[in-house]
Amino acid sequence: MMIPRRLALMLPWATAAGTLALGGLPRKLHAERLPALTEGLSPVSPPQDLPDGVFVAQDGSSHRLSEFKGRGMVVNMWATWCAPCVAEMPSLEVLAKALAPHDIAVLPLSSDRGGADVVSAWYKAHGISGLPVLLDPKGAMARAFNTNGIPTTVIINAAGRVVARLEGAADWGAPEAEILIRKLTAV
Repeated sequence: MMIPRRLALMLPWATAAGTLALGGLPRKLHAERLPALTEGLSPVSPPQDLPDGVFVAQDGSSHRLSEFKGRGMVVNMWATWCAPCVAEMPSLEVLAKALAPHDIAVLPLSSDRGGADVVSAWYKAHGISGLPVLLDPKGAMARAFNTNGIPTTVIINAAGRVVARLEGAADWGAPEAEILIRKLTAV
């Protein structure tokens, strides 16, 4: 099919305008639009050994997941520039607060290369105060867990075994999420 010259010259501008128009749409999703945790969570059978990669805390100190052995863990790999990650972070904070009395750690590992300042500023701008600033800027932990993208969340039981994973966003703040995570992380 032959495109008239006038139309052919306008196509790049139309594409750019469409991209700009889409960029103006609200990017913040709400938890009520997130899929339920049970829709995407996959059991890992048999449970796998915990990879012992290193991540970095806000103060620059290095840590290993093995330091948390004996506790359940919800390890979430995310970034401030990832729209699905941004959508699920408020619900992940709800989960962290609900699990804290049960000695289950929620560890959001940011792959942002701008460091702790970028994540801290993002938390402040979005009213997140119940999650630690943890970094995986070179993606070492994401590679150790063989993730295909972010967000990816891995559930680890108190024995230090990977028992479930979810690739994609979920509503972590739903009451059934807390119950399921408590069940999965128990030994």
